[in-house]
Amino acid sequence: MRIISHRGYWKTAGEKNTDTAFSRAFSSGFGVETDLRDFGHRIVISHDSPSSSALDFEVFLDLYGCHSSGTTLALNIKADGLQDRVKTSLMEHGVSNYFFFDMSVPDALEFKRKDLKFFTRQSELEVQPSLYNSAAGIWMDAFFSDWIERSDIESHLQAGKQVCICSPELHHREPSIFWNRLSSMGFSQNPELMICTDRPEEAREFFSEKE
Repeated sequence: MRIISHRGYWKTAGEKNTDTAFSRAFSSGFGVETDLRDFGHRIVISHDSPSSSALDFEVFLDLYGCHSSGTTLALNIKADGLQDRVKTSLMEHGVSNYFFFDMSVPDALEFKRKDLKFFTRQSELEVQPSLYNSAAGIWMDAFFSDWIERSDIESHLQAGKQVCICSPELHHREPSIFWNRLSSMGFSQNPELMICTDRPEEAREFFSEKE
């Protein structure tokens, strides 16, 4: 199972989505989830409305090239119409281990048309994921409760999908009960399964001990 650090491997809230958090994540061998928006003629890293100080996507990819051994990039799309520019950037930096997610359905169709890897979402609110057959994987989110069962994960893996699970602390719930349940499902050795977490070091230690 691959560990995806949510907005980088940050140690204080102010480090989220910063070059410090990204460098720490990449050099520690973690994947990174981050947020893409447009600002003027730039693609920038920003969860909320961006400002001129937002980190440029090109700088993010430079950090990835300098520190990473090809870990996974989970790129959360916060604005429509970014396909051509992000595709060019990924190609120029030689990035192949990535997926886009969280875009609108019409925008996802453009990612499909441009032959870019995207995940579709499944949650309590989206029981039937859209564009399932076209998606490379499933972003499994749990907004209100730890609803994800072994059969849910297994069905996606058997369908040839990668799966990234959103860890409970991203929605302000203690993750230990779900982590224990997830470890008992027997997927910890499966490289097609990922968990996105605010506690990447803790998650790596936890799941390594359970192997």
